[in-house]
Amino acid sequence: MTKATPDGQPIILLDDVTLKLASQAGEVNILRGIDLAVREGETIGVVGPSGSGKSTMMMVIAGLERPTSGRVVVAGHDLTRLDENGLATFRRENVGIIFQAFHLIPTMTALENVAIPMELARRPDAREEARRLLGLVGLSERLSHYPGQLSGGEQQRVALARAFGGRPRLLLADEPTGNLDQVNGQAVIDLLFGLHRETGTTLLLITHDPGLAAQCQRVVRIADGRVEAVTATPARAGGR
Repeated sequence: MTKATPDGQPIILLDDVTLKLASQAGEVNILRGIDLAVREGETIGVVGPSGSGKSTMMMVIAGLERPTSGRVVVAGHDLTRLDENGLATFRRENVGIIFQAFHLIPTMTALENVAIPMELARRPDAREEARRLLGLVGLSERLSHYPGQLSGGEQQRVALARAFGGRPRLLLADEPTGNLDQVNGQAVIDLLFGLHRETGTTLLLITHDPGLAAQCQRVVRIADGRVEAVTATPARAGGR
């Protein structure tokens, strides 16, 4: 069962989070004391130069990378206290992830790609819900198509439907339009924000596009492994 976040507590809390990785040239500081709090239902755009630590921060929030030090509390779970099985359960119950690469299973149809995480979670309505979600993203006529038979924009829409299949409280999107042209990219973004509004899911969106980040309620700028600035945007007062 998903653990509820106590009233008034942020859904994401990073407290002095560091991450150091070994390399042939010696130890590399990836994250250098990240502090960040995100409220439930908020939309956050994350920007910064390549190599600044944006994606690594997202991996830490998802429990896919363990910090060297600091505290990571997401959806009421202290991730630093969970073992690998606990982290897998936490992700299944709380988190949806969309990457720049679509990460669809090539031997499965669009319907199967969306349904499989729900089937693994033993949801009896997995196929029905997968059909509903694919309909929401405009792919009702493509249920039986394999990823290789879909365009890039269609594949990302399948990935988006899959991410929402677990009814996540938190959606993490890492450059979700990076492999798409402008038209398909905008269509995916419109769907992403539309599903956010429908479900109330908290959205953390990593992007190199400052205009896209500005559609979120706050913009977090990462530089050299630290939070350089957090800025409220006009979206807070009636935008996305």
